[in-house]
Amino acid sequence: MTETEQALAMLRSAGAETMDHPGGTLLAHLERVSGLLAAWGARPGLVSAGLCHAFYGTDGFPHALLPLARRAELVRAVGPEAEALVHFYASCDRKASYPSLAQDDAEFTDRFTGLVSRPAVGLRRDFAELTAANELDIAAVSPELRDRFGPALFELFTRWRPLLSGPAWEHCREVLA
Repeated sequence: MTETEQALAMLRSAGAETMDHPGGTLLAHLERVSGLLAAWGARPGLVSAGLCHAFYGTDGFPHALLPLARRAELVRAVGPEAEALVHFYASCDRKASYPSLAQDDAEFTDRFTGLVSRPAVGLRRDFAELTAANELDIAAVSPELRDRFGPALFELFTRWRPLLSGPAWEHCREVLA
């Protein structure tokens, strides 16, 4: 069984294909996010993280599909790189971390532990790319949410432009501008 097949089996087992989400189900959203990242040329680990990004819940989606105590299961399914990205993404305290993410001395606050770190630019790029794919998918499938949050998202992604790939930035402009 491939990593993608293992991840999909875990998502289905956790109920992602029956959980409501803008544009259908959570599983459909996760597949679209992964597909966006692949279309933008992301490496396999980031594409897998896109598929799995909701496993531990997020600051904006509190429904964890897998408790943090079971991280090893996701590592076995998708590998350590993808799981570490999923964990990093899930751990973000958005209010504290988003404003300075594109700055050289960016501080990242972990919502699980409260610890503050200064992640390397590569990790911040991965985080920004995954966040863009997640938010742009929702904006694309929900005109109501796009109208409500689109201007703030466009402002955020404009600030994060140095962290985003060319294809991600172009998609941002297509969906939000």
